[in-house]
Amino acid sequence: MEFQLDGAKMVYERQGESGRPLVLLHGWGGSHESFAPLIRDLSADHRILAVDFPGHGRSPEPPQPWEVTQFAHLTRALMEQEGFLHADVVAHSFGGRVALLLAAEDPNLFDRMLLTGCAGLPNRTDAKLSARTRRYKRLRRLADNGVTRALFGGKVDIWREKLIQRYGSADYKVLTPSMRQTFNRVLAQDLTWCVDKIKNPVLLVWGKDDTATPIWMGEYMQEHMADAALIPFEGCGHFAYLEAYSRFLAIAREFLKNRREADAHQVD
Repeated sequence: MEFQLDGAKMVYERQGESGRPLVLLHGWGGSHESFAPLIRDLSADHRILAVDFPGHGRSPEPPQPWEVTQFAHLTRALMEQEGFLHADVVAHSFGGRVALLLAAEDPNLFDRMLLTGCAGLPNRTDAKLSARTRRYKRLRRLADNGVTRALFGGKVDIWREKLIQRYGSADYKVLTPSMRQTFNRVLAQDLTWCVDKIKNPVLLVWGKDDTATPIWMGEYMQEHMADAALIPFEGCGHFAYLEAYSRFLAIAREFLKNRREADAHQVD
């Protein structure tokens, strides 16, 4: 299925015919298929809405470079259209950025939030990474400036791409020029302010060996959110929810089941 708004298009899937609504938001470079096992195992008890963010999966790139804000507003509009307001949400990495912003802007949009390897906080750059970044920026200035472009023309773009391939992250290297701009804007958008505003019940599942979103980020969120618990997964990295999937599924079922039981109690 496709959703279009203001020149942007987002492909999404719906699974399950009954139960509480559940929104799945994937990480950068992924798609709704990143949650394929979870969709398979939870669709019997949930109505699931799983998206391909623009520029990911089967969704075309945004019409221009975006920040997290535009991804979030498009996601909310889709949730409204599909009747998924006050849904539970499971979000990984970049999907966590979107979930944080949406929950901070509207506390009633989501109910329970399960965030795994959630991004959104600025990284604490270590000395080695900082030196590498400084070296890249220095070489880029030498290779790409008014003088070099006047002397060498299009060769400058070739040199700049070689620098990117040497110094850029794996995610960044494979992107188109427009999505690289989006990627930079996403990383530059500090969502720390969102954390204190989130009042939802939040479960944070984190790989203790995660280097993309180190576990200190989960510890910070646990400390500053009103109702949050952190479960570290030993021996797992950024994709802890897949690396220890059986454990993650059991935890997700219990976390979401508690909400369903609370709903039933209120009806009684």
